[in-house]
Amino acid sequence: MGKTADLTAVQKAIIDTLKQEGKTQKEISERIGCSQSAVSRHLSGKSVGRKKCGRKRCTTRRGDRTLRKIVEKDRFQTLGDLRKQWTESGVETSRATVYRRVQEMGYRCRIPQVKPLLNQKQRQKRLTWATEKQHWTVAQWSKVLFSDESKFCMSFGNQGARVWRKTGEREMPKCLKSSVKYPQSVMVWGAISAAVNAASYQEILEHFMLPSAEKLYGDEDFIFQHDLAPAHSAKTTGKWFTDHGITVLNWPANSPDLNPIENLWDIVKRKSRDARPNTLDELKAAIEASWASITPQQCHRLIASMPRPIEAVISAKGFPTKY
Repeated sequence: MGKTADLTAVQKAIIDTLKQEGKTQKEISERIGCSQSAVSRHLSGKSVGRKKCGRKRCTTRRGDRTLRKIVEKDRFQTLGDLRKQWTESGVETSRATVYRRVQEMGYRCRIPQVKPLLNQKQRQKRLTWATEKQHWTVAQWSKVLFSDESKFCMSFGNQGARVWRKTGEREMPKCLKSSVKYPQSVMVWGAISAAVNAASYQEILEHFMLPSAEKLYGDEDFIFQHDLAPAHSAKTTGKWFTDHGITVLNWPANSPDLNPIENLWDIVKRKSRDARPNTLDELKAAIEASWASITPQQCHRLIASMPRPIEAVISAKGFPTKY
């Protein structure tokens, strides 16, 4: 016969109460539905918890520490990779046990954040830039006309390898997946084109940026922001801005997390994806409709939030941030 369950705290309290009322052990056992011997052990003070049952833990603390080092060495390993290396270290166990152990250590298998690959020089420039702009006011940021291009695809494809990380490690450098520049594709900058070179970019500025800036700022001075894409940093583009008397905001390389327009691209891409376009024309229509749905209030909030990513870059010492 299997072992009966331990007495609960409530049952023990009832036993004590009934005993004070003069009830016999048999009467008490019948009242609370347990054996008379259990009542006797409790009243005599010999009642102890049940001995734990179940399989003995098959790994040692030392073995678990080895697994932690294996995970920390490369966060992008598969469960099979972890098991293989752990086995090679002398711990023979199943995939299920490996999974339980890394879960116990606080790691979860997640799709990694994709951030631009930053070298030390670029990180230092980001940190210097953020420090210089640390005390800019919302009024100063309101004079900046932010710009950007973004790629839109018909499908988003496989998101690739996963990463083992703990809560709060989403932006940790060794948990990030580095991205590089994509090949030419359909791009958006207030209009759609197959590619943007220096000449076509200047044409976009002439026909779309200047009218927009005039509508937004009138005769007031403004600062134009764009990243360091080849078309933007070309000498002829620099001359175009000089000829038109437009101040360009110095910008650190590979820093989309500092550009508030990235948040708008996320909104547009999400809404465009929800529209489920099947043709390029449908994709263009979905993008235009999604962009038109963005309100001035959303833009104002994003500009006003600029101090937050600035502080985040300083705290991260130039590494990518959550923005």
